[in-house]
Amino acid sequence: MIQAVVLALLLVTLFACKPREETSPGQAISGAGASAAEAVKPNGPLQIVEVPPFVHLAKRLSPVVVNISTSRSVKGVRIPQFRSPFQGPGDENPFGEFFEKFFENAPRGMRKQTSSGSGFIIAESGLVVTNNHVVENAEDIEVKMSDGKTYDAKVMGKDPKTDVALIKIESNGPFPFAALGDSGELQIGEWVMAIGNPFGLGHTVTAGIVSAKGRVLNSGPYDDFIQTDASINPGNSGGPLFNIRGEVVGINTAIVPNAQGIGFAVPINLAKNVLSQLEKTGKVVRGWLGVSIQRIDENIAESLGLEDSKGALVADVMKNSPAQKAGIKRRDVIIEFNGKAVDDFHNLPTMVASVVPGEAVSLKILREGEELTVSVTIDEMEDDRQASVEPSPEIDAVGMKVQALTKEQAERLGLEGPTGVGVASVQPGSVAGEAGIQAGDVILEIREKSISTIDDYETAMKEAKKKGGSLLILIRRGENSFYVGLELG
Repeated sequence: MIQAVVLALLLVTLFACKPREETSPGQAISGAGASAAEAVKPNGPLQIVEVPPFVHLAKRLSPVVVNISTSRSVKGVRIPQFRSPFQGPGDENPFGEFFEKFFENAPRGMRKQTSSGSGFIIAESGLVVTNNHVVENAEDIEVKMSDGKTYDAKVMGKDPKTDVALIKIESNGPFPFAALGDSGELQIGEWVMAIGNPFGLGHTVTAGIVSAKGRVLNSGPYDDFIQTDASINPGNSGGPLFNIRGEVVGINTAIVPNAQGIGFAVPINLAKNVLSQLEKTGKVVRGWLGVSIQRIDENIAESLGLEDSKGALVADVMKNSPAQKAGIKRRDVIIEFNGKAVDDFHNLPTMVASVVPGEAVSLKILREGEELTVSVTIDEMEDDRQASVEPSPEIDAVGMKVQALTKEQAERLGLEGPTGVGVASVQPGSVAGEAGIQAGDVILEIREKSISTIDDYETAMKEAKKKGGSLLILIRRGENSFYVGLELG
């Protein structure tokens, strides 16, 4: 009996906390309080009735979350094809003429397509954050509050590269709004809560933990997703991911369709700069360095004589780019950008993009084992360009069939003259295939020797096979160049 009372008192100490004051509309909503109520049965031990913090979070934060419905006109309307239950194979539908006449006045070219998603208010004026894919191409946007009120909204700006959009409720407000937290402080295993509009059901609350950080889904150049097992479903897109303090730490964006408990959110720190620009100008301006970079694997690290795989390997330097003007070269390894360590190559594009064009930054690089510091004036990023190669098989080597590159193909790739050899095909499971080389790639260098002809390629491969070990090959794919390390044994 005494042990039970002691245990109960310990539970009171651990779980009881002071209730917080209610939040009024127009005031930032953050934080969650919980209170424990005690009840003593006449002939039993001390009982604890604990109200979980998620109850308070849901109550306080639901007003800042909105359901978003959009509609747009699309082509492709046709008269429905109704089939009679008495109609046999090949028989004419006896009701066909009736339905033709019934729908003859219906609009044939366009129809309304609707979709739904989620969002959250970040200012009392009615600014709402959501995903770009929720409102992309929308002609009409309606937001629905947790109390059932609906408002029209308009797009302030969109950023497809981060899948972030900012819309504005067409009403004076004031509206309750959410506080933005610091996603950089999130810890794996930390509790989080999602509120959204899954499957169009309306406000729904789910909770889970941060499963991982820095996830790359290959959906864009700035992938840095938070992975969570808080249930996220179609319709949750654009909704907030809250920490236990009630601050927005992510924008729920993607799911793995065939998996359970795997959802992804854009870190709010990545979105903050984007949202600021969208509010002011309706578009996002990003910094541009002018290099193609790649991850350093074990084979590449061995080939370059590196101690570890940290940093971003420069595979190519664009003409007249800030990087070229600063003297950055192929095979340089960028290990620090403006005082911040580049531990993973994928962090560098976000670092560069966040710099205001015209600003000078310092880069620390490794070049042939020597550490150098260079100053670069960042330029403004322009739209991406794409190019391709049309290969035709010629010879076979290490699982590849290659071809001579024509002058026209080289020009399409932005190469000077007939430089390099094209990869026509790659044998699955071969050394080249396992290294990630693809048909359409162009081989520019082998072990730092330029490759301009088939003869250059054959000579370099013969020498490489004799020496064995790791083979460093410079590949051109579209507008990008990168290194591949082959283990020849």
